[in-house]
Amino acid sequence: MASPTSLLKRLLLGRPFRSDRLQHTLLPKRIALPIFASDALSSVAYAPGEILLTLSIAGAAAYAYSPWVALAVVVVMLTVVASYRQNVHAYPSGGGDYEVATVNLGSKAGIGVASALLVDYVLTVAVSISSGVENLGAAVPFIGEHKVFWAVGLIALLAALNLRGLRESGLMFAVPTYLFMFAMLGLIGWGIVRIFLLGEDLKAPSADLTILPEHGLQVGATFAFGFLLVRAFSSGCAALTGVEAISNGVPAFKPPKSKNAATTLLLLGVLSIIMMVSIVALSLKTGLQYVEDPQEQIVGAGPGYVQPTVTAQLAETIFDHFPPGFYLVIAVTALILVLAANTAFNGFPVLGSILAQDRYLPRQLHTRGDRLAFSNGIIMLAAFAAVLVIAFQAQTTRLIQLYIVGVFVSFTLSQIGMLRHWNRLLRTERDQAARRRMKRARAINGFGAVLTGFVLVLVLLTKFTHGAWISIVAMAVIYVIMVGIRRHYDTVARELVPSEERPVLPARNHAIVLVSKLHLPTMRALAYAKATRPDTLTALTVNVDIADTRAIQAEWERRGISVPLTVVDSPYREISRPIIDYVKSLRRASPRDVVTVYIPEYVVGRWWEHLLHNQSALRIKGRLLYEPGVMVTSVPWQLASTSATDLDRLDRELVRSPARGPRAGRRRRWPSFTRATRSRSPSVRSRTAGTAWPGTRAA
Repeated sequence: MASPTSLLKRLLLGRPFRSDRLQHTLLPKRIALPIFASDALSSVAYAPGEILLTLSIAGAAAYAYSPWVALAVVVVMLTVVASYRQNVHAYPSGGGDYEVATVNLGSKAGIGVASALLVDYVLTVAVSISSGVENLGAAVPFIGEHKVFWAVGLIALLAALNLRGLRESGLMFAVPTYLFMFAMLGLIGWGIVRIFLLGEDLKAPSADLTILPEHGLQVGATFAFGFLLVRAFSSGCAALTGVEAISNGVPAFKPPKSKNAATTLLLLGVLSIIMMVSIVALSLKTGLQYVEDPQEQIVGAGPGYVQPTVTAQLAETIFDHFPPGFYLVIAVTALILVLAANTAFNGFPVLGSILAQDRYLPRQLHTRGDRLAFSNGIIMLAAFAAVLVIAFQAQTTRLIQLYIVGVFVSFTLSQIGMLRHWNRLLRTERDQAARRRMKRARAINGFGAVLTGFVLVLVLLTKFTHGAWISIVAMAVIYVIMVGIRRHYDTVARELVPSEERPVLPARNHAIVLVSKLHLPTMRALAYAKATRPDTLTALTVNVDIADTRAIQAEWERRGISVPLTVVDSPYREISRPIIDYVKSLRRASPRDVVTVYIPEYVVGRWWEHLLHNQSALRIKGRLLYEPGVMVTSVPWQLASTSATDLDRLDRELVRSPARGPRAGRRRRWPSFTRATRSRSPSVRSRTAGTAWPGTRAA
């Protein structure tokens, strides 16, 4: 029977995949779009709201500037989409911004981009989940009252789905994402028909509210109002988050990878622009108002007043005679915001794997799990996002201030790197058609570098004191950690490089068998040590109890064991220190000799049995590993509880498994041999031990 842990793992994650199944997990465009574009598409649920929310500081009259702010965001989005289409063609290996910056600007710039992207992916999960819970809370008040609990639960659910594998999770997410597109385009289309074709005068629920500007700020040509417009623009640029995920996920596409990734990127940009511009326009036409501090800015708002989100207000206004449409929009908006975090769950593990391969992160992040997903990266991302959600109480407005700094750091450095990439190629390219394509791509990336760099400066100026400094500190910390990890791996690699000189063999090998009691594990260790034919062989015991020591000596003499028994005193009853001192004394006497310490230990099969033993062998082993010139050998003795049934089951599975290769004809004879040598019965053990461990029969 499989263990309960194994059964639970298989129930949640499914059966493991063979490594040769990796090719079957690649994604066509119809599945890649909902996986990699859900983050950017979902931004239409909160980016327009962030623009209106920021403008409301100057009062309702400032909403007249929202189309111009949205238009500026659209220009940036078009530029970024066009620029990244060049990236996926030039660097299809999946490194994305990190690879572009590393190859063209150096390792320091690459690490900077990587740290920014890692922070951004964590924030993507936290912001998307928090916003989704807020939208769902507009329809289900119970969820809104327990936002943190539901947000953490949804993060855990997304992590579990992604641990099942990329393609399988993509199929699960495709339907909700396409349903969101259908619902939002339906909302926009029906709103345009009612307002512009049928001439209906639609009013949002908040249209008749009286809004007061904060701190007496008024609309006008003042520096304060200009700064407010810039802040609204930087908040609206949250719509660009997620665009970089496609360039990091090119290896997940089906061939031709670069072409499919570029097409998906174009579809993402077009859909995001249509939705965002339309929502801002409909909000302006319906008089929708969305403020930063409802209790202070809305006249008559009580302490318990909660304003619905922009999407919820538009759905209620446009589908005022069709309630199912309202609930559909609310449901799919909340769902897509939750699923938008899946973009990060696909980007973070891939980037972590590449960084681990380049020795900037622990190597465990480069390992694929049972379902061919980068399981360790998925779990790490979920843990960090959950911490953020708990720390900021799942409040989207607070989290989003930290959000887009990392994105624009990676945008800017990536585009500067692409400029150097094209300049390098143009120096050697002689074909005129190819040179024209390169110059066009260079112009696109150059404009993108200038524009995203300008936006980065604006974001830092407008959001630094509102929380962006936390992201900058986090990026700096991750940068330092990655540099330290790389330095450690480089140091280890240098120390392990074999020299050109022939290795000097040790002069002699001194063997020491540790003895705590004279039992079967000790007899096996003595027999094994004898079989290795060392130059000297000594049994060593530590005297912590005079009665026990005398009993061992008496039994040693009674059995007539030829190996000399050495007793070292320990007046303070410590075991490991006297052993270490004895080994060091041998090393000091003969520095060219090696010392091999044999540690007999018995192996238990149940977890609770470990608690009943003091694990002294592990402690001694840990201390000896730091001693130069000392080899440590464990001699295990498996007790009856070490899963003999599981070994028999393995034998039966070997018999049932299909025969392959030239050894197939002999496979039927394996079980009898295996069953005999693995048996835990005393009679069989005594017969086989003499062959496996010379001298044990004397016990």
